[in-house]
Amino acid sequence: MALTSKDPYNARETAQIIALGFRIARRQERGKPTAALERQADRIREKAQAREDARAKGRKK
Repeated sequence: MALTSKDPYNARETAQIIALGFRIARRQERGKPTAALERQADRIREKAQAREDARAKGRKK
């Protein structure tokens, strides 16, 4: 279930995205690569959006 009507993320995904954001910021400050963490965050976003799109498509019928 999404946290808000405008947000595709559930509570767990929101917490994961926030934690990844903090990890990415820390690694950027230290000059380390962040591509893997950014890909992980993108996968979470895509999965959540696909789930919400499928749910919306089911409601329109």
